[in-house]
Order: sequence, then structure tokens, then C-alpha cells
Amino acid sequence: MSAEITVLSQVQSALGHRLVVASARGLSWFGEHGAGWLALGLAGAAVDRGRRRDWLVATAGVAGSHAVAVAVKRVVRRRRPDHESVAVLVGTPSRLSFPSAHAVSTAAAAVLFSGLTGRRLEPVLVPPMLVSRLVLGVHYPTDVVAGAALGAVLGGLVRRRLDGGAAG
Repeated sequence: MSAEITVLSQVQSALGHRLVVASARGLSWFGEHGAGWLALGLAGAAVDRGRRRDWLVATAGVAGSHAVAVAVKRVVRRRRPDHESVAVLVGTPSRLSFPSAHAVSTAAAAVLFSGLTGRRLEPVLVPPMLVSRLVLGVHYPTDVVAGAALGAVLGGLVRRRLDGGAAG
């Protein structure tokens, strides 16, 4: 058994309580195709009229980050975990695993929305989404770590543009 399968099995064993699994499924639904983050970004644009353009650019950055994740998945073609010690507890739109698109869009949203709210959202938003993908048995640990890193980089690139646009 690989180290990643061992970690997945241990995470599911330690956190497999029905309430944790239900919460993880809720996060999965929220993060599917980045939809929850896109909705929050559009809500920000509707409420914060003075920075509507920035919210729309940030939301487009989240959508773009998700698209990059899907493209990378199609190039890498890593299959999702498939081992008798790992229970798959939610459906997925594809069998491809690397990187976790949920992790990418969540990290991008956290970086971008942090810049607009003035609050550090990364430590609050990213870890629960990453752990949820492991609890549900749909990603390897490296899928979620790489996804979070990719999302943070992509979100950071868009945020730099926003920050530069605000100063200029």
C-alpha cells in the first residue's frame, strides 16, 4: 500500500464521523466547478458597488483558476484513489485526480477575496476544503497540496494585477 493510500485511510478512519462526512459533502457541493466561490464573488460585486470591477476580476480569476486545474488534470491524467481501504463517499464529474480543482479554486478565491475584504481568508477557507477531499476519498494528499499551491499562485497573479490597478 502506498504512503498516500495509507494517509487517506488514516484520515478517513480518524475523521469518518457522519457529521464530518456530511460537512465534507457540503463543501464538495459548494466547491463543484468553483460554483460557490463564483457566487460569493458575484455577491461581492453586487454589494460592494465601489469595487464592483475588482470583484468581477477576482471572480473571473477564480473561474480561470478552475479552468487551469481542469486543463492540468487532462494533461496529467492521474486516476482518483482506488483501493479497498479507501471509501469514495461522493460522486465526481471525472475520474481524474491531479490537481484537486476544489483546492485550486478555493485557494484562488481565498487569496483574491482576502485582498478585497482586508481579512486573511486562506487559513480559514483552504484547510477545510483540502481535508474534505481526503475525507471523501476522492483525492490523494499530493492532489490537494499541489492544487492549493497552484490556486494560491494563480490567485496571487490576479491579485497583483488588482493591487497594481488600484495603485495606478
